[in-house]
Amino acid sequence: MEEKNKVENGFPVEKKPNKTLIIIYVLIVVSLVVGAFVYILMRSNEFENKNELTQAQLDQAYSQLDSMSTELDNRILKIAQLGGEIDTLIAIKNQLEEEKRQFRKRAYRQINDLKSKVSGYKELLVAQDEEIARLKKANEELLVENTGLKNEKNELNESIRELNSRKKDLESKVALASRLKIKGMSILAVNSNGKERESPFRNRHINDLKISFDIIENKVAPIEGKEILVKITAPDGNVIFDVTTGSGTFMFEGREEFYTAKKEILYDRKGQLLVYLYNKGSDYAQGTYQVDVYTDSYKMGSGTFDVK
Repeated sequence: MEEKNKVENGFPVEKKPNKTLIIIYVLIVVSLVVGAFVYILMRSNEFENKNELTQAQLDQAYSQLDSMSTELDNRILKIAQLGGEIDTLIAIKNQLEEEKRQFRKRAYRQINDLKSKVSGYKELLVAQDEEIARLKKANEELLVENTGLKNEKNELNESIRELNSRKKDLESKVALASRLKIKGMSILAVNSNGKERESPFRNRHINDLKISFDIIENKVAPIEGKEILVKITAPDGNVIFDVTTGSGTFMFEGREEFYTAKKEILYDRKGQLLVYLYNKGSDYAQGTYQVDVYTDSYKMGSGTFDVK
């Protein structure tokens, strides 16, 4: 017989729920919520792990790119120092730097592509190592060749210096051998009657001073015009000098000197006799006089006379 609800005060009284059913219902709901939370958490952890793995791969690839950039800088420097062509490498380096700047903006799908580029850059570095080795070898060969040429040049320069030295010695010897010399100098006093006297003289005997000598034959001397200068030095050290009688100056051993008389001749390598007649126009001081003969700034010979 079906149980009826109780009636109190004319209204039906509801039957109270079963506590066991309520507890079971709550447990089911809690289980579903916990299960859903666990599923969501597991999915979240899986995504996070995948993301961390991807980021680690990206970081590794970026680090390798950065290392490749540094190594490429080193290769460019070495090749430049060795005289190699670096324009292409610099363009590649600029491209690599652009790749680094754009790297962080790229999607994770580019990881394999970046790894391939890293491999390509490694091959490039290997190729540049080979280029560096080739350039080093070429420079070493060039250094050996240049050293040989330098040694040959030094030997040639030494030979040239030796030849120049010999040439200068020969020229010096020829110049010395070509110098003219005199012999048989005679210094006489000539009075107003034309009578000649040998030294020593008295002033009354000297109207003109006659100086004569022979220029010695010289086969190596050049055939040319010569100025033969006679310098008469008084006992006080002063040169007898008068421009009205043809006196002048010349250079001897780097200093200016006076000469008393001059003759111009054409020297033809044969012996020549020269005679000078000099009229001083005044008395000679007593003492010994020095007579020197010059040409081309060197002395040809000398003699002396005395005045009482």
